[in-house]
Amino acid sequence: MSYRLAIFDFDGTLADSFPFFISVFNQIADEHGFRRVGADEAQHLRHHDTRAIMRHVGMPAWKLPLASRSFIGLMRENAAHIPLFEGVGEALRELDREGVRLAIVSSNSEQNVRLVLGPQLSSLFGHYECGMSIFGKAGRIRKVVKRASVPPGHALYVGDQAMDAEAARKAGVAFGAVSWGYAPIEALRRSGPEREFGSPAELLHILNPLRTPPA
Repeated sequence: MSYRLAIFDFDGTLADSFPFFISVFNQIADEHGFRRVGADEAQHLRHHDTRAIMRHVGMPAWKLPLASRSFIGLMRENAAHIPLFEGVGEALRELDREGVRLAIVSSNSEQNVRLVLGPQLSSLFGHYECGMSIFGKAGRIRKVVKRASVPPGHALYVGDQAMDAEAARKAGVAFGAVSWGYAPIEALRRSGPEREFGSPAELLHILNPLRTPPA
């Protein structure tokens, strides 16, 4: 089936912000008193979910909002240097032209999302739900689906982490896993995604699973 509403995570799904995240992680760790990680260790942690990573670095749940605010502030200062993944813009424009409704549910701030997307791509999205805890996405997804007046069975949440799959399940919508984000696709497959996207061009499969992406 095709989907009438495509809801996107932002970091690691549309924006290639993982290198920036790694570059500021230890700064945030020092600020909030949890353990630093090395570059090789960070790559290893990509295979684990958010809760496991928090345990590994000794971050209690109450510190997560504080650390998130620090990251969001640093990203706002550096938004001009954070790119979208190659092909994301073209895919979003084509989905919009074909009548798929677009939305964003992200724990990042709406300001950062719009800064990185730029005004043209930002205007393609009819709904923004941003700034929540990474554990609070399900309620925001349900809110977007309701506002868009689309049956949950015709909505897809596209993300790059196991938490995104969990949020989609709780919200009663399908999950689409991208292969280019934070978590390896092998880890995301354990969540049983309804769709897999091997490249941003394959996001056009939201329209039709048999559609051939452009060369």
